[in-house]
Amino acid sequence: MIKTYRPGAIGALLDEYEKAIEDFVKAIETIPDSTLPVITDPRTRDENCRSVQTILTHVVHSGYGYAVGIHNIKGYDMARPVKMTRDTIKEYIDDLTKVFLFTENVFAEIKEDELEQFDDALKIKTGWGQLYDIEQMMEHAIVHVLRHRRQIEKFKILMGELDE
Repeated sequence: MIKTYRPGAIGALLDEYEKAIEDFVKAIETIPDSTLPVITDPRTRDENCRSVQTILTHVVHSGYGYAVGIHNIKGYDMARPVKMTRDTIKEYIDDLTKVFLFTENVFAEIKEDELEQFDDALKIKTGWGQLYDIEQMMEHAIVHVLRHRRQIEKFKILMGELDE
């Protein structure tokens, strides 16, 4: 099978985001639904990182947040969808697919020359207070998925040790 690449810088960002999500899905698809709510990291102060379920909920919600932020820089006033906790891996995989499709649709209105901005007034203010242009926001979105994939992989090792 020949891989088709989307054109340009926008295409590269979307291709890499899609690949990051595909790899994330591969990491979670074999996790039993019954283990989703199991607290795997009781010491973390981050409520989004205590269990596989909290991580997946966070990744989906954040994915919408990045895309909505990019969408709203075009003058829209869309709210990010409400954070939803799911009970099955299949539901989370469906949500991740929807996040990517939503992001892809957002980029239908973005032009290549809008990716990088040096004027702070044309940047997106993140929920954690930084200013990102569209390219930086998508780079963050990609790495966010990668970092949580790594975290899930570590959780899977810990969960395997708990079963023994």
